[in-house]
Amino acid sequence: MTSTAAKTTLSHRPAPVKVGGDGARAAQLRAANINPRTGLATDYLNHFNEAIMLLEMIPDMPECAEDFLSWQPLSYREHFRASNFKARDLAIEAYDSANEVIRTEFENITSAMTSILMAVGAAIRDARQEKTRATLAEQATGWVKPLVALAGGIINGGSEADIDYIMTH
Repeated sequence: MTSTAAKTTLSHRPAPVKVGGDGARAAQLRAANINPRTGLATDYLNHFNEAIMLLEMIPDMPECAEDFLSWQPLSYREHFRASNFKARDLAIEAYDSANEVIRTEFENITSAMTSILMAVGAAIRDARQEKTRATLAEQATGWVKPLVALAGGIINGGSEADIDYIMTH
């Protein structure tokens, strides 16, 4: 027999998420801005867009380099655990249930973005001249923005998902 505390804990857990699945599950995921076909939410990309925004400010406002240097990488799960995203538990459950191939491709891209941002952060930290910091920031933005777009494509299921959505609506 389980204790009252265990029963309480279990009753507050979200139901396991089945990515895709029935219409009700898909509607629940869509309502939470989670793609029901991929199990991924674009909200995670805000984490990288924040770093890009800070990098874009460095050429005109060199003092923003310090703000960029305080940016820390977060995994998908860490991002949602720390966020105020209304369906954060659902987002994590859907991510954990996502197709492994899709999730791996997504993680490869987000790992590349994180590596670039961390390397650029180290270079900016070591740079002595504002012009060098500005150049590094501009280059990093050029590298990371296309990767954010690729990650967004994976989240949104690519062109196949778009065609299926258009054909059914």
